[in-house]
Amino acid sequence: MESVQHVSTSSKALFNRVRKIVPPLLEKFHKGQLGRVAVIGGCADYTGAPYFSAIASARLGCDMSHVICERSAATVIKSYSPNLMVHPLLASSSSVNDPQSIDARALASPIIDMLSRLHVLVIGPGLGRDGVTLKVVMEVMKEARSRSVPFILDADGLFLVMSDLSLVKGYNNCILTPNVNEFKNLARAAGVDAPSQAQVKDSGEEKTKKESAACEKLAQALGGVTIIQKGPHDVISNGVSTIISDIEGGYKRSGGQGDTLTGSLGTLMAWRAAYHNKMWDTGEKENPKEAETEQEVKAEIEAEDRRMSPATTLLLVAWAGSGITRESSRRAFMAKKRSMQASDLTDEVHESFLSLIGEPDGSKAAL
Repeated sequence: MESVQHVSTSSKALFNRVRKIVPPLLEKFHKGQLGRVAVIGGCADYTGAPYFSAIASARLGCDMSHVICERSAATVIKSYSPNLMVHPLLASSSSVNDPQSIDARALASPIIDMLSRLHVLVIGPGLGRDGVTLKVVMEVMKEARSRSVPFILDADGLFLVMSDLSLVKGYNNCILTPNVNEFKNLARAAGVDAPSQAQVKDSGEEKTKKESAACEKLAQALGGVTIIQKGPHDVISNGVSTIISDIEGGYKRSGGQGDTLTGSLGTLMAWRAAYHNKMWDTGEKENPKEAETEQEVKAEIEAEDRRMSPATTLLLVAWAGSGITRESSRRAFMAKKRSMQASDLTDEVHESFLSLIGEPDGSKAAL
């Protein structure tokens, strides 16, 4: 792993922990074992977002990147890259006879049938707000949750949650990625006083403290889900432990950068599942109990001789996804300045991973 001078010592220590859940590239693995991620999104108006999310997932290193989209978006998204598998399975008002009278479960069944072949869902990039589409996606989310399929939520995926908090409340196998406005709206929907970063007027240490408390409060109100509140810095909390991402990002706020985050999180979540399924020998001992308190979570992160708990690895996934995206943004901005676009982050995902995390010991990619 290359030396990154702008990353603090404490952040480097966390990235070293993340490396433990990164699967080494070994001859024994076959196609699909190191990640099958599906982005659910894409409609006639929005085709870029699902592409940027899925291609970030692929560039980070998942084996198979899928996009499940509305029919009118499929050909366009497929034209962006032959590396993505595009499935025009999302129903919309234009594809049903009577949008006011639908069987959402039946319309969702082709997507639900795919769940057994997927490790992670990314829900929201380019989804849009068509009423039929949203009802279908809600059915997919309910089924995914019942099967403990992890999912990442952004954009209109978060809009769905605001209308029905039960979709995620208490589900500890998902990550929400709101920007400051989405965070404010989520807090309002949850009925809690949790100001977004933009609403905290203090400065310095006091501002950071209040931002952390707000994110933690919302995570608790949603039953312990993990939240990445995007902003000048990212605030990450699961309601028990809160981390501030101090990785420097770029200064151009072009659209689509959040899609690099969701795609990166998708691959990291797939690797997390492989880690807990013991697909390779990590050299770690078994952890006898789940971390339940902030002190226990921190102890898990610091302990080098025990296999990490699911609570710890989920927090580390959120941390790593944030860091990779911010580092990609920093690198892209250095190269392109004001002209930087979301596609420039795509080109930086792999190098950002290598600089922050690096290949694990024994990986053939490290030779």
